[in-house]
Amino acid sequence: MATSAVIAVLFGRTALLMKRPHEELSVAAPILPVSLPAASIWPTGRQRILLVDDDPGLRLLLQTTLAADEYAIEEAGSAEEGAELARFWHPALVVLDVNLPGRSGLAFCKELKERSTYGSPHVVLLTGGETSSEEARAAGADVLLRKPFSPLDLMGAIDSALRNEVLLQASAEAGPDQLLTYARDLREAVQAERAQRRLLQQAYRQTITTLTDALEAKSEATGHHGLRVQRYAVELTEAIEPRLLDDPSLEYGFLLHDIGKIGIPEAILEKRGALEMEERRVMQRHPVIGTELLAGVPMLEGEGLQVVRSHHERWDGQGYPDRLRGEEIPPVARIFAVADTLDAMTTDRPYRRRCEWEQAVDEILRESGRQFDPLVVRAFATREQRLRRTQQELARSA
Repeated sequence: MATSAVIAVLFGRTALLMKRPHEELSVAAPILPVSLPAASIWPTGRQRILLVDDDPGLRLLLQTTLAADEYAIEEAGSAEEGAELARFWHPALVVLDVNLPGRSGLAFCKELKERSTYGSPHVVLLTGGETSSEEARAAGADVLLRKPFSPLDLMGAIDSALRNEVLLQASAEAGPDQLLTYARDLREAVQAERAQRRLLQQAYRQTITTLTDALEAKSEATGHHGLRVQRYAVELTEAIEPRLLDDPSLEYGFLLHDIGKIGIPEAILEKRGALEMEERRVMQRHPVIGTELLAGVPMLEGEGLQVVRSHHERWDGQGYPDRLRGEEIPPVARIFAVADTLDAMTTDRPYRRRCEWEQAVDEILRESGRQFDPLVVRAFATREQRLRRTQQELARSA
């Protein structure tokens, strides 16, 4: 819910940013319905925008600004070239520079609006300031956008035109260089994106905290277990393949590996003594339950979800839920299996008392090549003292 709320806020703020004050033009003539011919060479299902400008650099800026799945983009360097494209392609909107070689942008705008062969597209006129609003009205333009404009100005103008709002964009309060205006706006967008990313990451962490709190409510030992094994697993991953930690989902997967136990009856989770055969089968469902709970969650797309599903697989193929063997088991799950077992053995559980740290280390070393990947066990042996210090630090802060 926290993540959804943040995303809603971000979209809301983006919508507000996109709105700019406009001066109204007279209402254009109603757009006649047009039957579009089949054109398999162009993408379908997206709004078509034609860019007409004799400056290749500006066309590239415009194309980059509009690069999104919702638009299909074509470009032309003159009114004549644009007319040929518009005649067969029938764009929903034309972004058109006033100063073009040959036929002027104003003349082409009027032609686009008056000739049904073009489909009466919306038109956003671009001008360096010499074109008046009266001239734009006479040509039938929907929006007049004065240079230099920012990406947000352009997107706002296009959005207004596609919503059938006939408006005049005010001049931008910036220097005369279009590229500098774009660079300034890009800098501001990057700063806003960084702030939004931090906000989204905070929402992710809050979501994780909520989930782990819910798990801890079922079993206090299990909840603390999640925090400890996350630290152990990060330590072992750094020793074996540090690049795996570049995947942000991995640490979330370490922390949430047992989230499927939310779906296991407390009578089984808290049972004192060995589980019966049927109870064991129910308990062994928790990796699958966890995977189903977290599937499609963006913060776990990647290695994290593999940890949730496969952390109880064994090197010898006797694990669960998929009875994977050896290198069939995802590397992150092989690493995590050692961290998980270490903590399970060194903490009290309802069905048994914890053993001493040294006993747990000996048991993990003995299980090399059976329960655990030998490579992971070797890395564990080199980091064992650091893992011990981590356990002691967490015990003091608990």
